[in-house]
Amino acid sequence: MPGPYVIRGSVALPEGELAWRFSRSSGPGGQHVNTSDSRVELLFDLAATKALPEVWKERALERLASRLVDGVVTVRASEHRSQFRNREMALVRLASLLAEATAPPPKARRATKIPRGINERRLREKKARAETKRGRTGQGW
Repeated sequence: MPGPYVIRGSVALPEGELAWRFSRSSGPGGQHVNTSDSRVELLFDLAATKALPEVWKERALERLASRLVDGVVTVRASEHRSQFRNREMALVRLASLLAEATAPPPKARRATKIPRGINERRLREKKARAETKRGRTGQGW
């Protein structure tokens, strides 16, 4: 497996903290299809990991609370027939999920006042447009 899968910066997923489960995936009916597709489940114990800084860990636990079962996040992949490619897909998904969950919150937007000139120009253009439309009525024909 090409790796390590970097979450962000120098923080990567530790191979020792990943747990794998393999099974046959359900696919469309047909000859030999249901027995040849594989499904991969990747489990990562987010609550007990030592790989993430504490701040990131708390942030991820809070943001992924609805996906966690006893502090463990599970990612499934069954798009490909090969188990190897499904493993790679699951690793990429987990890394991107953790990168998104540990990202710092966006800066708060500072409210700014609309300049007076912009507001006046908008009202002027609005009046001109209304006058144009008013001139299209059939009065005086």
